[in-house]
Amino acid sequence: MNPNAKITDEQFEAYLKQIRELAEGPFEEIQKEVEVTNTFPEEFYELAKKNDLYRFYLPSEYGGWDLDELEILRVQEEFSRGPGGMRMHLHHAADMNWRILDDYGTDEVKAELMDKFQDKTVYCNFAITEQTGGTGADLHTTAIKNADGNYVLNGEKWLISHTDCSDYTYVIAVTNPDDDKDTRLSGFLVPNNAPGFEIVPMPHMMGCRGAGHAGLKFTNLVLEPKYLLGKEGQGMEIAIHSLSVSRVHIAMSNLGMAQRMLEISLKRANDRITFGKPIASRQMIKAKIADMQKMIHVLRCAIYDFARDFNKDPHNEYVTEKAAICKLFSIDTVKLVSDEMLEIFGGDGYFEDCPYGPTERLYRDCRAMWLEEGAPCVQRITIARECQNHGGKIEYTFD
Repeated sequence: MNPNAKITDEQFEAYLKQIRELAEGPFEEIQKEVEVTNTFPEEFYELAKKNDLYRFYLPSEYGGWDLDELEILRVQEEFSRGPGGMRMHLHHAADMNWRILDDYGTDEVKAELMDKFQDKTVYCNFAITEQTGGTGADLHTTAIKNADGNYVLNGEKWLISHTDCSDYTYVIAVTNPDDDKDTRLSGFLVPNNAPGFEIVPMPHMMGCRGAGHAGLKFTNLVLEPKYLLGKEGQGMEIAIHSLSVSRVHIAMSNLGMAQRMLEISLKRANDRITFGKPIASRQMIKAKIADMQKMIHVLRCAIYDFARDFNKDPHNEYVTEKAAICKLFSIDTVKLVSDEMLEIFGGDGYFEDCPYGPTERLYRDCRAMWLEEGAPCVQRITIARECQNHGGKIEYTFD
């Protein structure tokens, strides 16, 4: 336990149990409605506040508990066992929601907003992807300075989460159209109530329902200089670092889902009798269980290794590479585990309202992780680039 944390070891372990029970109990009940409406009711947000899910990850100066990165991730594993859309909302809350402003915001805006994350008075989403471009240097949304020294934002963003419950949006936009390098991009904190800010509806997703996905449109939206994040030209750096950390939170989300899928698969395998024996005694089922546990264990080790590195230095040279490794391997893990779960359950696992747990929804929810914070091909490109830069070397932090 972080010696500076505001709770004891015993309190922390009790909190992990509390969040697991919340995720697998009340959150599951609420999700029945969300599957139909695709919107979180106010009851979800109130339960999240009551259970400190907007507070636990913050530094004490902002009303939080001073947990370290590994402890934050361990809490995330517990709430990731529940509905995927709620996991998506809470994972973002614990990471990019507040960290980008804390790392790159102006002193004026930080003084105004940072203590308001603890009870969701303020919630910030993140917008980089565009329909007309991608998620990198080919962005087309512009933020051009006018004669008054303000920035005028024009353009669009697509596939943006949490648009229905956010107060601000982190936007990466072009500030120097004549520059052909990454320095053409800058980051901004955009008030969602600013004139010229528009939400564009999108269809419901396959899984992770309720997470408020939509497009955004900006039309002559004026931003004061205080809303610039970092310096002009720092937008790509802000995006890469922020996404790197978030990728590990995605990996932990996959770990939480995979762990729950393994546990309910074991129960099913022990209960299901064929030819007078539990199918858990069959060699083919044992092989599936072994493969599931193998992947889960290795993923957990990789995430814990990243967290130790991050605790030592959040900007160490292996953060980006290790984060991409965690995210990529977590996709392989949850893919194998969910497929094996379905085979162990057989046809019963393909139906809603399975008595062992939400097998059908877990199978759908986990597939959003293929794409969130970068598809597998993006992770491979990142890993290869960093590996080549480091000459194949990678270092580890040992407690």
